[in-house]
Amino acid sequence: MIRKSRLATARPLLATADGRTVRPLPKTGDPELSTPEHRAWALAVKRRAGWKCEECGTPHGPECRLIADHIVERSDGGAPLDLNNGRALCPHHHGIKTAAARARRHGLASEIAP
Repeated sequence: MIRKSRLATARPLLATADGRTVRPLPKTGDPELSTPEHRAWALAVKRRAGWKCEECGTPHGPECRLIADHIVERSDGGAPLDLNNGRALCPHHHGIKTAAARARRHGLASEIAP
């Protein structure tokens, strides 16, 4: 006679999160980016670029989305209000540049190139 055994399973220690009721925390902006000094810097960077993305040359008006980007990111020691450390980028190119900088910072530079 063959005897079947049952494996006992432990209950999970954590309950399963219901995605319909659990919401992520709201995104909060960096307070340094809301200062009058930073806003003036960003406006100067965008004006200097003629309201165009400095990577692809796509024109953007003052009402359109154009990002004043720090060439050397602040978290990497870049000067926060130096005009020589700023350039205007469209959201597409800003995302590419930021992802590449983050990859370099975490030692993944060979996986993502700017």
